[in-house]
Amino acid sequence: MFLLVAILVLLRGEVEVDMKIESVYNKPKADSGYYTELYRPQYHFSSPSGNLADPNGLIYFEGEYHLFHQKNGTWAHAISDDMMHWEHYPIALEHDELGQALSGSAVVDWNDSTGFFNGKPGLVAIYTNTTGGEAQSIAYSKDNGRTWERYESNPVIKNPGIKDFRDPKVFWHEETSKWVMAVSTNQSVTFYNSDNLIDWEYQSRFGDNEGSHVAVWECPDLFRLPVNGDKNNVKWLLHVSIGDNDVTNGSTAQYFIGEFDGTQFINENPPEKVLTTDFGQDFYAAQSFSNIENGRRIWLGWMSNWRYPYQSPTKPWMGSMSIPRELALRTIEDGSIKLFQEPINEMKRLRADAHYVGSFKLEGNHPIEAFSGTTYEFEATIEWDQVEEFGIRLRKSEDEETVFGVNTNSEEIFLDRSNAGLETLIDRNGNPFKFGTRYKTHYPVERKQIKIRGLVDESSIEIFVNKGEFVFTNLIYTKPTNAAIELYSKGGNVEVNSLHFFHLNSVWREQPQENKVERIVLSEEKVTLKVGESARVKARVKPDWLKHDGKLRWKVDKPKLVKVTKQGDSVLVEGVKPGITNIMVSDQEGKAAKEMEVSVTE
Repeated sequence: MFLLVAILVLLRGEVEVDMKIESVYNKPKADSGYYTELYRPQYHFSSPSGNLADPNGLIYFEGEYHLFHQKNGTWAHAISDDMMHWEHYPIALEHDELGQALSGSAVVDWNDSTGFFNGKPGLVAIYTNTTGGEAQSIAYSKDNGRTWERYESNPVIKNPGIKDFRDPKVFWHEETSKWVMAVSTNQSVTFYNSDNLIDWEYQSRFGDNEGSHVAVWECPDLFRLPVNGDKNNVKWLLHVSIGDNDVTNGSTAQYFIGEFDGTQFINENPPEKVLTTDFGQDFYAAQSFSNIENGRRIWLGWMSNWRYPYQSPTKPWMGSMSIPRELALRTIEDGSIKLFQEPINEMKRLRADAHYVGSFKLEGNHPIEAFSGTTYEFEATIEWDQVEEFGIRLRKSEDEETVFGVNTNSEEIFLDRSNAGLETLIDRNGNPFKFGTRYKTHYPVERKQIKIRGLVDESSIEIFVNKGEFVFTNLIYTKPTNAAIELYSKGGNVEVNSLHFFHLNSVWREQPQENKVERIVLSEEKVTLKVGESARVKARVKPDWLKHDGKLRWKVDKPKLVKVTKQGDSVLVEGVKPGITNIMVSDQEGKAAKEMEVSVTE
């Protein structure tokens, strides 16, 4: 339950909206430090600690959304009532005598076809076990997903003699009154049918010479969607993720549109046509929620890549999920049908305030002076006649930035993290990987207009173009004080018809008290200097929307080792004498503070 109050204030031709949202979720206090580690997502799902990978068993049942996910071959578990605020639960499926519990799905057995539930509805999870080769097993819950029991005669589908046989997606097919399983089989998807989720029969296989075959296909999903909202014109969408490979410089994902009769999928596009799901680097293993009401189809993906699944510079957790996205099929100018993805409406409840910029002509650089941050949402509508390139610089500082832009000469849109901060990491094979890269795709610039929606979090950026016709999802690892925003154009000008910004509340803590500093972040976690060297350290108070005078206190434990000179919202730290000391920065009341270690060497 939320209470929303909005007050509009006209200021210098711009409109600011202060939005106070009261939530009934039980969360730690705003200044508790919970989920505030460096790079910790503030409104994306991540686990408290350990590895996170593929989303599994996404389902809605009796007012609750269940999110399971891979955690070292087990099913970790969280529950929500809005897909944004999550409560962590114990591991649902541990390892057993059949090995790991790899990815899979969950269904509501409404009519007790399994016989597990004494005639009542219950939850059934379908997953891949590993001992003796990958095979499909089931487990069931009689208490709304709190505890699970394995079926005593697992596996329900034995390995057919192949290496890759995993990630079952199961759903009920009304027309044939059968359960359908889509399971990945190397570079194809194989379909099975069942009356009871226990006894399965092979039906068909799809994928030979269809789409991209640069690596193994994983985590299939299959569902139907109306085209242009017309319930009398429905198509089926088959989605698969594609494993790590050199062609796409990591893992990626693709989808097919066609017909499915309960036994066989027919692709309606030419077999060589590849429909890419996301043009960034970090959207994998997407799965849709089963049993959502009102016909909505919503999915989310693992926000990472199999080139560097557990190599990010984060601790004590590793991995996060994308924002949940509502899906649609729409026809574009050439008559073809494409997948559109948009953030779910529920996330608008996270908006802490709003800043509306009036329309203006953009030529050159245009900094946004009245709004900055590291966790926010923005929307822009832009038109142009003659221009070479334009875009928006996000998480910007004097030295770093992430850029989304349009280049009319190359007819491309792009998301560029090459100067975002982290440039190189060591991949899962132990090799250096160029993390700082520019990602792009073709854009029909003859439209001469674009609508952009962006989601910026502590370590990610998601861009949705033209209501999700094109999507980019990228991780970034930049300094927590990098918060500036700037629009730009090159070789001409553009008309910015609308530009809106919204700070977003954390989903993990209570909302901060009005006009109170929640915490302080620094541009550096640790500084190492030689005697005579200096480094600039910047401080920033949270939350992002707090109107703060910038006055902070800086205290050095051992002032003989370093010299600190204040420079606005930063200090210049100079090494004076070898040794190790700490610098503490706090607000004027001393209630919010952040400590940094400084090491000085000869």
